[in-house]
Amino acid sequence: MSGFYDRHILPWALNCICGMKLVTHQRQKIVPQARGRVLEVGIGSGLNLPLYDPGKVAQVIGLDPGAELIAMARRRAWTAAVPVEFLQQRGEAIPLESGSIDTAVATYTLCTIPGVEQALAEMRRVLKPGGRLLFCEHGLAPDPSVQRWQARITPAWMWLGGGCHLNRDIPALLQRSGFRPQSIETGYMPHVPRLVGFHYIGSAVPA
Repeated sequence: MSGFYDRHILPWALNCICGMKLVTHQRQKIVPQARGRVLEVGIGSGLNLPLYDPGKVAQVIGLDPGAELIAMARRRAWTAAVPVEFLQQRGEAIPLESGSIDTAVATYTLCTIPGVEQALAEMRRVLKPGGRLLFCEHGLAPDPSVQRWQARITPAWMWLGGGCHLNRDIPALLQRSGFRPQSIETGYMPHVPRLVGFHYIGSAVPA
């Protein structure tokens, strides 16, 4: 059952949920800032592809372990305004040379990667000097009452959401993985349950 769910239901559900207007609005705040040679970790079904600025971006390398999601992203890449290459690979082991990427992008990805600190360390490794990480993530809320519910519900949510955690502390993860946040916008997304609605949007550079 889980294999059928992971292959046929979860990719469709992620594409629909992550493609909602409210979520797209959050992505639009950060993805257009990407420049140069871009690595998008957790490209999923390619929802960010229309948001890249072809005047700034030379190439997007989309990395994701899911064959079904990459197949969706390939279809979106046909109409993308930037060149796109795909790697079916986990974020914990990025098959790129050190110092070869200008911008790393992670949107609704750091909540899900099992070895998230290793994946962030890999992103830091492949960034060029002066490169930066752009991120848009939901995570740990500041309110203790919401935090308690996030902790209670996360185990079931992970099963439904392909490993998604409701309560990851994104700034702490960045700092432990060798990044220094440049700017972080935080807040609850309107019209969304607080359990899933607290967002961190911003940029970070290798410390």
